[in-house]
Amino acid sequence: MTHWQHIFFPPKPRTFPGDRWVDIVLRSLHLVGIAGISGGFLFAVPKAQYLPFWHLALSAGGLLVLLYVWTNGRWLLQVKGMTIIFKLCLLLLASLLPEWRAQLFVLMIVISGLVAHAPGKVRAYSPFARFTPNTDKLGM
Repeated sequence: MTHWQHIFFPPKPRTFPGDRWVDIVLRSLHLVGIAGISGGFLFAVPKAQYLPFWHLALSAGGLLVLLYVWTNGRWLLQVKGMTIIFKLCLLLLASLLPEWRAQLFVLMIVISGLVAHAPGKVRAYSPFARFTPNTDKLGM
């Protein structure tokens, strides 16, 4: 295994004391942010009202992504990581097509629910598994 592969794809997922609670707190904060921005996507609430929730959703979500990638870069190549990238693309599309914002927001919520509650085998599936070293499941 090369040096960069060892950095991005460690033999064992990295952990630290309390990592599960950090994950739970960040997920909860992200959900609060998503609930708060729903007014802007679904009901044309003024931006000033949902902007703090927007910052919370992006900050907590970004920290979650960093945590998962730090734990093991394979996360980005699995369904759960690829779903996040796809949802970010939908978010960009919502900014480019404001008339479709509500529908795209609902689609993001549905995709989130489906992937979050899918069996671990589905969430951890990677079409790139044969190209990445040590493709065992992540700890998160």
